Amino acid sequence: MQTLWMLKAYKWFNMKYLITESQRHNLIFKYLDNQDFITVESPKRIYLVNSEGDKISQIVVDKEDGFCEVNYKLIDEISSFFSIKREHLWDVISKWVSEREGIIVSDIWSAEGYVRSELKVRK
Repeated sequence: MQTLWMLKAYKWFNMKYLITESQRHNLIFKYLDNQDFITVESPKRIYLVNSEGDKISQIVVDKEDGFCEVNYKLIDEISSFFSIKREHLWDVISKWVSEREGIIVSDIWSAEGYVRSELKVRK
């Protein structure tokens, strides 16, 4: 009898959940929203940073051509947290940036992040 109970408990604790692609995208959107990025603007670019004093940006968007650069550490963090391949994140992140900033992202890539100079924080 105890073995049957242990087997049922094992099955219960080791359940796997299947989520749709749109549900996964929504989870990544919420994850990014909860990062509470601060928007810093220059005439040509929008920088998303963790805090006002940060010199390294997490995401940079060029206002003129829509190019978006995402800090590779952020990509690695999201990729490992959601167990998703890096190349599958590009569409999700570009859509999130487009909706958040109102700019159509034409291309997206990953790098170390821009070092920004003194810029105005958008309130």
